[in-house]
Amino acid sequence: MALLSCVLMSCLWTCLLWGWGWPVLARQASAPAAAPAAATVQAFDTRYTRFGFELRTRWGQRVVGVFPQYEGDVMLLPDGRHLVRIVLRTSAVVVAESQRYTAMARGPGFFDSERYPLIEFESDPHPQQLIQSGGRLRGRLTIHGVSRIESFELSPATCDRPGKDCEVVASGSISRSDYGLDGWQLALTDRVRFTMRVRVIEAR
Repeated sequence: MALLSCVLMSCLWTCLLWGWGWPVLARQASAPAAAPAAATVQAFDTRYTRFGFELRTRWGQRVVGVFPQYEGDVMLLPDGRHLVRIVLRTSAVVVAESQRYTAMARGPGFFDSERYPLIEFESDPHPQQLIQSGGRLRGRLTIHGVSRIESFELSPATCDRPGKDCEVVASGSISRSDYGLDGWQLALTDRVRFTMRVRVIEAR
């Protein structure tokens, strides 16, 4: 009788396992894995966004240029941090509303737009608080095919929703010689100061 009871119990557990347990396990095995959270992308609002640069002559004069053509976005990462991507088109650069200075800036002695049509910057991921409080924004800057880590200084926000209700303002200077921008050394100092004022449109 004891042997018979063991056999019956074994058969019962086998039926339960095949009838109920295995379908559950099979469904779990075949269920697709949860997709990772996707980053949200916000585009630059062209009504307010501006990118520019400044140089100084050896005589102390200030020369200002702008990049009217650009692309880029702000990625809102799943962990809450932000990442900024900027692409500036050197073939469209305008300097001091002067045709002569503009041609010099686009030419081989400076940005050399035919060979290097783009300036690119991608920031390190950074917390949302940085654009509110201001501080150092690090990232990889590429000019003339040379990539280096640079830092730009974000100004403290002037509104509760920086980037939407007011511009995010940043600036920082680089050494021209680090990137091979070695033209006009007798007339221009080595530092180039980049500036940006950015707003974004609602997430798409």
